[in-house]
Amino acid sequence: MAIYDSIGATYAGTRRPDPRIAARIHQALGDAATVINVGAGTGSYEPPHTLSAVEPSSVMIAQRPAGSAPALEAFAESIPLADDSADAVMALLTVHHWSDLEAGIGELLRIARRRIVVLTFDPDINHKFWLLEEYLPEAAAFGDERAVAVDRLAGLLGGARIETVTVPHDCTDGFLAAFWRRPEAYLDPEVRAGISLFAQTGEEVLRPGLARLSDDLSSGRWHRRHADLLDREALDAGYRLLVADL
Repeated sequence: MAIYDSIGATYAGTRRPDPRIAARIHQALGDAATVINVGAGTGSYEPPHTLSAVEPSSVMIAQRPAGSAPALEAFAESIPLADDSADAVMALLTVHHWSDLEAGIGELLRIARRRIVVLTFDPDINHKFWLLEEYLPEAAAFGDERAVAVDRLAGLLGGARIETVTVPHDCTDGFLAAFWRRPEAYLDPEVRAGISLFAQTGEEVLRPGLARLSDDLSSGRWHRRHADLLDREALDAGYRLLVADL
C-alpha cells in the first residue's frame, strides 16, 4: 500500500501550491510543451500542459481537482508509459519516498525527452531546521533513513543544475519547513498530518517535543531564541531544484 493511502487524507487542504514556488518550477520546466508529473499527489504545481500524472496512492488521486491531467495509479519505479513520452518530467518532494531510487530515476530518464526537474531537499541543511534540531530530533533521525543526498541525485540524473528554493515566510504549501516563522502551526494536528515525516514518525513519538515547543511559545522563549527569524522574508531550509537536460 502506498504510504499516502494512510497519511494523505487531508493533504489537499494543507498543501496548497505556493505561487512563488510554482513560478520557480514552471521556469525550470522551460518551453516544454508536454509534462509528466511523477509522484504527483494531488496535482500541486502541475502546469496546464501536463499530459499525465503518476501517483501510487488512490487517496491522493481522489483529491486531484476536476480538470486535472489524467492520473495513472503506479509507482515511480515502474511507470506504464512509453519511452520519450513527454518533453519534460517533474518529480516534486517525492524521491525520498521511493523504495528504489535508482530504478525511479531510470524511469524518469526513460520517459523524458528533453528535461527532468526534481524538487528535493538537502538533508544536511533540512535536518538542522530548528523544529527538528531543537524539538523533534526523533523525526530527524527517522528522516535520515530516507534522505537522498543532492549530489547523489544529481549524479544519477547524469548531471544537473542545482538551484536553491527559499521558503517564503507566508508559504501556502504546508511542507516540513513552511511554517518556519509561524511555529504555532506545528501544534495543529491537521498541519502535521500533511507533513509526511511527522505522520510517519507518529504522534506518540512527537508528543514530548511538541509539548516543549508549546511551553516555549507560551513563555516567549522561542521568540527570544529565534528573534533573528522574525523579520526575515524567506529562509533557506535546504530545498533544492535539480534541472537535468537530456
